Amino acid sequence: MVIENLVLGPVSTNCYFIINEETKETIIVDPADKAERINAKISGEQLMPVAILLTHGHFDHIMAVEELSRTYTIPYYVHEQEAELLESPDLNGAFMLRSNISAKRDQVFQDKEVLNLGGMNVEVIHTPGHTAGSACFYLSEENVLFSGDTLFFESVGRTDLPTGNNVIILKSLREKLFELPEETKVYPGHGMTTTIGHEKNNNPFLRW
Repeated sequence: MVIENLVLGPVSTNCYFIINEETKETIIVDPADKAERINAKISGEQLMPVAILLTHGHFDHIMAVEELSRTYTIPYYVHEQEAELLESPDLNGAFMLRSNISAKRDQVFQDKEVLNLGGMNVEVIHTPGHTAGSACFYLSEENVLFSGDTLFFESVGRTDLPTGNNVIILKSLREKLFELPEETKVYPGHGMTTTIGHEKNNNPFLRW
């Protein structure tokens, strides 16, 4: 497996590509913006998209999702509690840009569900707090986690937008993500990669 990314959109969101090296089958995580740039990467590397996973429904993570879904005839998935936020500019933050950015719900997943996509097993970890339906994606065989806006390098996601909750996000981190192996590599929705162990020891928002 290979992980690559593009930084896209008005707030520099990480769009990830989880690539099966043998088949080139690819899972796209959080197609933030600029479908043409994503298409160019797919074409240039001869990738074969099989699905799109959304960590949550904020506008800066979804701007290219419907176009990519149509272009490659692939589904996109979001947590079942996130559908309303995904579809509403008043809830997903698009109102801050005075925009109507939204996406219709396609497929939904649930906590602890394991998705087999492109020959790769992806476990869904529901981590409410940044939004009610925020989720992380854990590939245990590779020991990697895509944390969306729940966990960042020495920081955590904001909780002052609709459906956010500061108490709940800390509970999600302590009771779910920090139960993962400390060497787990974390790929966040914004900024640089980190590890679970580093965050347990250094994240100022999560002092025990």
